[in-house]
Amino acid sequence: MVASSVNNMSEEELVQMHKQISEEIFVLKNGLSYVRKIEKPHLLQQKRKERARVLTALNKKKRKES
Repeated sequence: MVASSVNNMSEEELVQMHKQISEEIFVLKNGLSYVRKIEKPHLLQQKRKERARVLTALNKKKRKES
Protein backbone atom coordinates (compact mmCIF):
# COMPACT_ATOMS: atom_id res chain seq x y z
CA MET A 1 0.00 0.00 0.00
CA VAL A 2 1.33 3.38 -1.02
CA ALA A 3 0.73 6.48 1.10
CA SER A 4 -0.61 8.42 -1.88
CA SER A 5 -3.37 5.85 -2.40
CA VAL A 6 -4.33 6.12 1.27
CA ASN A 7 -4.50 9.91 1.06
CA ASN A 8 -7.01 9.69 -1.80
CA MET A 9 -9.50 7.57 0.18
CA SER A 10 -12.58 8.90 1.94
CA GLU A 11 -12.89 8.92 5.72
CA GLU A 12 -15.33 6.01 5.70
CA GLU A 13 -12.93 3.91 3.65
CA LEU A 14 -10.07 4.80 5.99
CA VAL A 15 -12.05 3.84 9.07
CA GLN A 16 -13.04 0.56 7.43
CA MET A 17 -9.43 -0.15 6.46
CA HIS A 18 -8.24 0.67 10.01
CA LYS A 19 -10.67 -1.87 11.47
CA GLN A 20 -9.61 -4.51 8.97
CA ILE A 21 -5.89 -4.00 9.58
CA SER A 22 -6.39 -3.99 13.35
CA GLU A 23 -8.19 -7.33 13.12
CA GLU A 24 -5.36 -8.76 11.02
CA ILE A 25 -2.82 -7.57 13.59
CA PHE A 26 -4.88 -9.19 16.36
CA VAL A 27 -4.93 -12.50 14.51
CA LEU A 28 -1.17 -12.36 13.94
CA LYS A 29 -0.47 -11.52 17.59
CA ASN A 30 -2.87 -14.19 18.76
CA GLY A 31 -1.04 -16.75 16.63
CA LEU A 32 2.24 -15.58 18.11
CA SER A 33 1.08 -15.98 21.70
CA TYR A 34 -0.55 -19.35 21.07
CA VAL A 35 2.10 -21.08 18.98
CA ARG A 36 5.09 -18.87 19.85
CA LYS A 37 5.92 -18.85 16.18
CA ILE A 38 4.61 -17.03 13.12
CA GLU A 39 5.18 -18.36 9.64
CA LYS A 40 5.65 -14.86 8.24
CA PRO A 41 6.86 -12.58 11.05
CA HIS A 42 7.45 -9.66 8.69
CA LEU A 43 3.69 -9.34 8.20
CA LEU A 44 3.20 -8.04 11.74
CA GLN A 45 5.56 -5.11 11.18
CA GLN A 46 4.11 -4.47 7.71
CA LYS A 47 0.54 -4.34 9.08
CA ARG A 48 1.57 -1.97 11.87
CA LYS A 49 3.07 0.41 9.31
CA GLU A 50 -0.07 0.23 7.16
CA ARG A 51 -2.21 1.04 10.20
CA ALA A 52 0.01 4.02 11.00
CA ARG A 53 -0.38 5.31 7.43
CA VAL A 54 -4.15 5.02 7.66
CA LEU A 55 -4.28 6.81 11.02
CA THR A 56 -2.04 9.57 9.71
CA ALA A 57 -4.29 10.11 6.70
CA LEU A 58 -7.37 10.14 8.95
CA ASN A 59 -5.83 12.74 11.23
CA LYS A 60 -4.89 14.94 8.26
CA LYS A 61 -8.46 14.83 6.97
CA LYS A 62 -9.89 15.67 10.38
CA ARG A 63 -7.53 18.63 10.77
CA LYS A 64 -8.56 20.02 7.39
CA GLU A 65 -12.21 19.93 8.43
CA SER A 66 -11.67 21.93 11.61
